[in-house]
Amino acid sequence: MPCTIGRGGIVPDKREGDGGTPVGRHEIVAMLYRPDRIEQRRLPRWAVPIRPGDLWSDDVADPEYNQLVAAPHDWSHESLRRPDPLYDLILVTDWNWPDALPGRGSAIFLHSWRRPGAPTAGCIGLSRHNLLWLARRLTPRTALRVNDQPWGLRAPKRAEPTRT
Repeated sequence: MPCTIGRGGIVPDKREGDGGTPVGRHEIVAMLYRPDRIEQRRLPRWAVPIRPGDLWSDDVADPEYNQLVAAPHDWSHESLRRPDPLYDLILVTDWNWPDALPGRGSAIFLHSWRRPGAPTAGCIGLSRHNLLWLARRLTPRTALRVNDQPWGLRAPKRAEPTRT
């Protein structure tokens, strides 16, 4: 599936605010959706509605860093009920979750892209159609692999010249 990644590219050492998409195996641990924009019947039963006031903490000093929190929340956070459609459907990964290490990155989601080719802040963006298609087929703990090599292949070793 075509996708977009973070403006910082694929990174082996993810840090908060670097714009990178972390390399590795990431399990899908939750599915969140806007019930005013997507009908629940189009999603698996384990999908959870995003309520007004639902936020995600991105403050490294917050004891609830990289967790779903509710307003009012005095720490830095992002709203999950955005005016644009990017977070109408969110597949939450287990990157730095549930026992988050401060500064290792937060809110690594799969969500709708702005447009093809437009980078994210570190998430993986898909077309709405493909995101819905994927969401209907996932089960909790389905794994996603982010590779820093094409198709996950290692670069071939160059043959050493032989001397005769």
